[in-house]
Amino acid sequence: MNVDLVFKIAAVGIIVAVLNLLLTHSGRGEQALMTTIAGLLVVLVLILREIHELFNLIKSLFGF
Repeated sequence: MNVDLVFKIAAVGIIVAVLNLLLTHSGRGEQALMTTIAGLLVVLVLILREIHELFNLIKSLFGF
């Protein structure tokens, strides 16, 4: 597993947490929720890319 992936996920989490806190305190709860959902989708895309690479590696390892 690449350490850069962990740092990318942590960075997205920190940015989303700060934005969520700022938006919640300014009374924009709906936008805070949308920011959280967008952050979750970004992390899921990052993880799906890594899973795709893992399956390609396994496929090439077994010769499929």
